[in-house]
Amino acid sequence: MRDTLSLVTDSEEAERMSAINWPHRYLTFEDWAALPEFPGHQVEVVEGVLVASPRPVSFHLLAVTRLAYLINEQLPDSLMALAEAELLISERPVTVRSPDVLVTSTELVETNPARYQADELRLVVEVLSEGSRRTDRVTKFSEYAEAGIERYWIVDLDPPVSLITYGLIEEDYEDFGEQTGLAELEIAGTAVTIDLNALTTRRAQRP
Repeated sequence: MRDTLSLVTDSEEAERMSAINWPHRYLTFEDWAALPEFPGHQVEVVEGVLVASPRPVSFHLLAVTRLAYLINEQLPDSLMALAEAELLISERPVTVRSPDVLVTSTELVETNPARYQADELRLVVEVLSEGSRRTDRVTKFSEYAEAGIERYWIVDLDPPVSLITYGLIEEDYEDFGEQTGLAELEIAGTAVTIDLNALTTRRAQRP
């Protein structure tokens, strides 16, 4: 890890992070697993390079929480939605993402793993935020497709709140359409209805 880390942080956080011994090379999976928590920042690693961004603001956090809840309420007992769980895309070079929401098997969640593998997921969802639009629409779009994740949703909170669904067809994502308002969706053969306008309101939709 490098002796210094070029990140825009408040002075206290910068002081703490600069005290970590950063290697003079790309991070390995073992380096990543040994890193401490970084409160106030969302931290991922892409091909051995650490990527940090400010934690999302309230509307984004509310939307992610609501979305995971609404999905969970409609999934069969065999599946579960999680918010901000780690996803291991590749171990060498190490790439670890933290999708806003992912869907995997309940049986696997009950083993309490530190992170999930791409082939264990049925869906990943990213909610666009300031600074993440290109990453979510381009970089993660290609990473998730190459990893073989069968469904990818992108939620845009700008009015009117919208959701674009993508499905993996012959190793590439195909646009399955954009929805607003009451979105009729499908996850692993299960019909799911999401009131997109309820994602950032005080009271969540009850499915």
